[in-house]
Amino acid sequence: MKKIGFLLIFVSLFTFQSCGIYSFTGTNISPDVKTIQIDYFPNEAILVEPSLSQTFTTQFQDLFLTQTNLSLVKSGGDLQFEGEITGYKINPMTATAQQTAAQNRLTITINVRFFNNKNEEDNFEKSFSHYYDYDANAQLIGGALDDAFDEIIERISQDIFNASVAKW
Repeated sequence: MKKIGFLLIFVSLFTFQSCGIYSFTGTNISPDVKTIQIDYFPNEAILVEPSLSQTFTTQFQDLFLTQTNLSLVKSGGDLQFEGEITGYKINPMTATAQQTAAQNRLTITINVRFFNNKNEEDNFEKSFSHYYDYDANAQLIGGALDDAFDEIIERISQDIFNASVAKW
């Protein structure tokens, strides 16, 4: 019986020790990376929604603060993000029999520059985009606009997170 207990403890310790480099969020962050810098993302799209820049920047920072143990700094971060909102457009998607739009699509595009100051091979510049479909008779204001932003920003932020620290 003692041999089984000893074997069980040995296997458990080996298993937990071998999983030390993995994280529950799927990140692949080097142990020497301690800080992150996420700069303000200005809105340089042709059509400008005034609250979008602040909303995106804040929600993007929150994602990293909740999904990693990195400290947010204003400058000199081990990981750095900068960029701009380059696209904000609304297009009709489907038509009715009367040749009017039945559904519209809000699409937001964000250009991101990522710098890993500990491993420059990870650096990239990419555009990330996502959309939100809504009824053409609805006005995209107030709560409807907030819902659209939440869905789009969550998806874009997760895509950036995966490309930068999860390396998907």
